Amino acid sequence: MAIDAYGNTLGSAASTSGNTTPVGTNPNGILGKDDFLKLLLVELKYQDPTEPMDSEKILTQTSQLATLEASSNTNKALEELAAALNSTRDFSTISAIGKIADTGSNAIVLEEGSTPKFELYFADEVKSGTISVLDANGNTVASMPIESGIAGVNSFEWDGKNSAGNSADEGVYYITATYSNAQGASKDTRVGLYPIESVRFDSGVTYVKLGSSYVEFDSIKEVMQGSA
Repeated sequence: MAIDAYGNTLGSAASTSGNTTPVGTNPNGILGKDDFLKLLLVELKYQDPTEPMDSEKILTQTSQLATLEASSNTNKALEELAAALNSTRDFSTISAIGKIADTGSNAIVLEEGSTPKFELYFADEVKSGTISVLDANGNTVASMPIESGIAGVNSFEWDGKNSAGNSADEGVYYITATYSNAQGASKDTRVGLYPIESVRFDSGVTYVKLGSSYVEFDSIKEVMQGSA
């Protein structure tokens, strides 16, 4: 089973959508202020001249019409405000490009016969380092050397075997890495920590590119300044 850079199981899901109108639904069944005004004018037009409509009743209906119009204008203004706020929020997300996003999880899933794939981000060029596969208790199950000279986001895979060369139990594991850069400074990183490379807007949802994948911006736990 394939695992993405964030520890999520990759699979295919079919979704269907369509525009269905329930039987008996009248798309014009909601009366607006213009409809009420027309009703009032028709009522005045066909009133009995010998028993004209009570002026108090006219004032009441006129007041109701004014209230309805004010409510309609308020709703329209709120809708426009919400749209403006959403647009502002969307474009403010662009300022996150180049910053470091934390998805909140460095987990991968191991299933029998699988070879979990994952991505790690290295802020500096690696001189030497080690990738560690940890169990739920933080114990090191397996370790892998990091190739020197790599930097940025790189893909890796774990063969599912422990340090003794035996197949590890199925379950959730966690990926961390420590390395030293060209200057000899010690660094650390983990799955789930990536720079935001780009932002995409699709059907009202904001996505950001982390590594080789796009994820919903709302799923990010933290955005940090600078390199990891």
